Amino acid sequence: MGAAVSVLEEAAKAANRLEKEQQERDRAAQAAREEADRLAHEAEMNAQRAREAQAAMEAAQAEAERIRREAEEARVAAEQAAEAERHKAQRREQEIREEARRAAEAAQQEALRQQQLTEEENRRAVEAQRAAEEAARVAANEVRAALEAKAEVERQLREGIQPVVMPSAADLEDAKRRIEYCDGLYHFAVAGIAGSGKSSLINALRGLRNRDAGAAATGITETTLHVTRFPDSDPKNPFVWYDIPGAGTLQVRDWQYFNKQGLYVFDALVVLIDNRFTMTDVAILRNARIFGIPCYIVRSKADSHVRNLMREMGYESDDEEQDARSRATLEHAAREHFVSATRQNVRENLRDADLPDQRVYIVSNSTMLSATKGNVTTKMAKKIIDEFEFLRDLLGDAYKRRGGVAKAKGSSTAAV
Repeated sequence: MGAAVSVLEEAAKAANRLEKEQQERDRAAQAAREEADRLAHEAEMNAQRAREAQAAMEAAQAEAERIRREAEEARVAAEQAAEAERHKAQRREQEIREEARRAAEAAQQEALRQQQLTEEENRRAVEAQRAAEEAARVAANEVRAALEAKAEVERQLREGIQPVVMPSAADLEDAKRRIEYCDGLYHFAVAGIAGSGKSSLINALRGLRNRDAGAAATGITETTLHVTRFPDSDPKNPFVWYDIPGAGTLQVRDWQYFNKQGLYVFDALVVLIDNRFTMTDVAILRNARIFGIPCYIVRSKADSHVRNLMREMGYESDDEEQDARSRATLEHAAREHFVSATRQNVRENLRDADLPDQRVYIVSNSTMLSATKGNVTTKMAKKIIDEFEFLRDLLGDAYKRRGGVAKAKGSSTAAV
């Protein structure tokens, strides 16, 4: 019994020991598992750190590549900047050279300008001296003219000559109505002393002979007692011609002539003069200036005057021994003398009347007719003096002043 108890105790002890050993093994296994877990965790951590290290290395490599690229780009940019700076320096150098060249040219031009200014100042000084001398001469002439004007006014007062009175609006309308003034047409008036050949000149300007139908009446005595209206011979021409009664007759006194005939409504005036200016001629020219009407001074009958001079020089028309050459030479000399004397006479008359100088047109009616019709023969061409110039200026000015009138074709403009 005791042995059994001992065996049982030994068995119990052995079981306890085994149980303890099992517990020890369990603890060792648990510790091994925990160590294995720890080692696995450390391995995982090491792997994570390895991955992070790899990523960091790759990031470092990428950063290094970026830095390399940026360094390369910086190098290229630096080279480009250096090249651009070099080009800029070259351009600036070129600009400096160009500026220096322009400055040199400007200095040269300025020197030339200064030289020209000096020359201009010298010229102006000379002109100023001349102007001063001219002003002194003009002042002296003005004083003389003023004294003469005063004497003329005193003479007119003594003789009862009245000044021209400015027409009223009613006077203007009445004058236009009387001459049948028509807008769109150009109205020429031929005025002057009685017997100066106004009607014949109008006929020639219209391309008509004195005996043609529709021509103005002519004669030795004054045939025009009233303002007579004549349309141009070609209806396409925008002209109307007026034969004005001659001045200096019992019907029309000199000082009344301009206003009496309503000359202030015409578009242009042809003043026909004879051997010398009359007070009527002067009054027409003065008043025309006041009214802004263009005036053309004309001396007609040039052929008659030239023939008279030829007779004074010894020409005999019935002398059969006088050959054609000597007659032609004498005629040329007479014409030159007549033209020169007429122009000089007009200049002196205008100056004495204190009127501005202007051209005198010297014409003959027969030559004017040929020029107007455009059929000047060789023989007639030798007698031409101012006929073509008169037509050109008279009709050319008319077209310019009218402005909108279509250029006409016809007899009166064929020779212009």
